Amino acid sequence: MEDILDVYCRAYDARYPVVCLDEASKQLLGDVREPLPMEPGKPERVDSDYERGGTRNIFLACESLRGRRVVEVTERRTKQDFAHFVRDLVDVHFADAERIVLVMDNLNTHHPASLYEAFEPAQAKRIWDRLEIHHTPKHGSWLNIAECELSVLARQCTKGRVSDGEALAAKVLAWAAERNAKVRTVDWRFTTADARIRLKHLYPKIHD
Repeated sequence: MEDILDVYCRAYDARYPVVCLDEASKQLLGDVREPLPMEPGKPERVDSDYERGGTRNIFLACESLRGRRVVEVTERRTKQDFAHFVRDLVDVHFADAERIVLVMDNLNTHHPASLYEAFEPAQAKRIWDRLEIHHTPKHGSWLNIAECELSVLARQCTKGRVSDGEALAAKVLAWAAERNAKVRTVDWRFTTADARIRLKHLYPKIHD
């Protein structure tokens, strides 16, 4: 925990951007009957019946100090999907960075083996060498700022029904573009000093 909190206290450095990564699943649901539009004094009415359209995965990476996020909707959440998303972070979105300080949880795909399954060894190592990895502790996913961003995404963009993957991708990309244009940052204030006081019960007790 303290490792992550210390990372968040670092001053901004474009050569070493702090980027948080997480993913979420969205179930695709289609309307069986056309919803009734809003009327004066009445909200939109949606039939309780729906058609299932499978699920999609949403990757989200955010650089909170710059108010920038990168999103991608994929059909699955495999090691290869993760590897290609990370490659794009390294080669496209943060190509000028010397090394990306990447914060993420300990999901089984979030490891160098994913890169080696997706790319040739030389390319996999090149990508991994551009990363400084910091994993959140077990049961500590709340420390990942990307999880906060996914919560905002769910409230502002993906809360209702979305019937197909293309529509979902369009909504998510539009949301990210608008949020980036407004430079929505995250003011993280929970520090190691705070943790030692407020989460004292998590620390071992030392008896002389």
